Amino acid sequence: MFFRLMNTPTTGIKSICVYCGSQPGHDPAYRKAAQVLGRAMAESGIDLIYGGGTKGIMGAVADAIMSSGGKAIGIIPEFLMDKEASRHSLGQLSELHVTKDMHERKHMMFERSDAFVTLPGGIGTLEEIIEIMTWAQLGRHTKPMVFANINGFWDPLNLLLGHMAEEGFIHTAHLVRPMVIDAVEDIVPAILAKARGDADDGEPELISRM
Repeated sequence: MFFRLMNTPTTGIKSICVYCGSQPGHDPAYRKAAQVLGRAMAESGIDLIYGGGTKGIMGAVADAIMSSGGKAIGIIPEFLMDKEASRHSLGQLSELHVTKDMHERKHMMFERSDAFVTLPGGIGTLEEIIEIMTWAQLGRHTKPMVFANINGFWDPLNLLLGHMAEEGFIHTAHLVRPMVIDAVEDIVPAILAKARGDADDGEPELISRM
């Protein structure tokens, strides 16, 4: 599959892809974080690009951005339409794109997004952000990437990534610099600062831990 090199605009972020679970998880803080993020994006005039689900954390972030006057753009494979959403609820989204498979979905999400945020989620969420990190390592993009580390959810993964780097298996670690941000209200400001070039090497406040 061919991917165009698309750098993050320096003048601002128009859309953020949010990866997250189609389930709510056990900690109410996960859903609350999704709502805070959605409202912050709407207030900044940033569109949501996401997997189209209307349940769990996916539904929470979409509802929050739309109820705050923002746009939720769902991209979902046809075979998931009745698993992660309902046909009626999908019709409430600002935009809906139905793809033939997961590959087309991920490619469209990448193309339409200026940055990536990963809220808590499961295997699918993990697979999506790891692929985006892989493309960054291969030099396919320089878009900001964020782990929303709600209550330390992503700590085990970051330990593993750090171990991989220390053992010499992340050969271009300088290209794979996801920001790990504990407070969800800091995410949109951090992404906007990164896009402006305000946060270069050694930005301790953004907790880039790799």
